Amino acid sequence: MYGDTDVMRRRVDQLREQATDLRTLADQLVARTEGTGWSGRAAESLGERVRERAARLRQAAGGHDQAAEALARHASEVDRAKDAIAQVERKAGSLVADARARVARVDAQAADDPTGITRTPDPTDQQLAAFDPPPPGHRDWLGVHLPGL
Repeated sequence: MYGDTDVMRRRVDQLREQATDLRTLADQLVARTEGTGWSGRAAESLGERVRERAARLRQAAGGHDQAAEALARHASEVDRAKDAIAQVERKAGSLVADARARVARVDAQAADDPTGITRTPDPTDQQLAAFDPPPPGHRDWLGVHLPGL
């Protein structure tokens, strides 16, 4: 499998929560500094440094938001790929099973035919019956080309 999208989505939620926490911390830092009642050049200098730090915290929060969005998009793409793999796998499995049944039926009829007439299965059925599938859920399913698929 190519990723547990439930785990990815939990991480997306964590990143978004961390972004919110960083913004809250930035707001609290500025509010506490402004609420000290301290005045003068040192207070102005401290206020400026705190606002700079708060801006950096908000910038980091933005990075968390961007990472969360990118991971959410990735999780959606992984889900789409896994769905496409499953769809091809199901359809190919059905085609192969049906073809193998038809080949077996032709072989059984040929064995039971007293006339000795050689019967051969349909070439498409033979191709399908000989198909060696990729492992279940593998991305190689996306490159499978079979008649009727």
